[in-house]
Amino acid sequence: MNDDVRRHAPATLRNRAPILAILEQVLPATGHLLEVASGSGEHAVFLASHLGGWQWQPSDPDADARASIAAWTQAEGVPNIAPPLAINALDPTSWPSGPFDAMLCVNMIHIAPWEATLGLFAAAGRLLPTGAPLILYGPYKRGGQHTADSNAAFDADLRARDPRWGVRDLETVADLAATHGFGAPAIHEMPANNLTVIFTRQ
Repeated sequence: MNDDVRRHAPATLRNRAPILAILEQVLPATGHLLEVASGSGEHAVFLASHLGGWQWQPSDPDADARASIAAWTQAEGVPNIAPPLAINALDPTSWPSGPFDAMLCVNMIHIAPWEATLGLFAAAGRLLPTGAPLILYGPYKRGGQHTADSNAAFDADLRARDPRWGVRDLETVADLAATHGFGAPAIHEMPANNLTVIFTRQ
């Protein structure tokens, strides 16, 4: 019987190093980071192990995902990762009190109802001080258009699985960010037609 509860997300192996490179550019040497929708935990153990000056707070609404995060943390022996929190972006009462020096959210807002994005930015507006970044990774439409045929196909697949899901318009996300006190995004092109989008608290 296999008691290993660690999950494996293949995309993590492809995008974790490019994401780390961005974080190393934009984050100071030390701080306290909240990762929203940490999923398997593979990003957390990889990124936190390379950013040793940061205290890493993972989270996920799914109990099995939280078990995976904890198992990965233990297996890799990463000392700067806290036990995962049960944050549900749709539930304002599930967020910690903060504050945090940065927030990271990888591949969530297109695989969740739009209300989850509303909850994410509302929380970021409360939890991040002036000058702190909210860092998002994933596919986006720009100017109302997909940036690649593969993204269009992915979007169609997401909407077939749940009509509340789908690749978001970057401009709509930026407008939402502005209502919560964030400036215009810094946009970084990433592999597989994804973007890292960084909103800084004003």
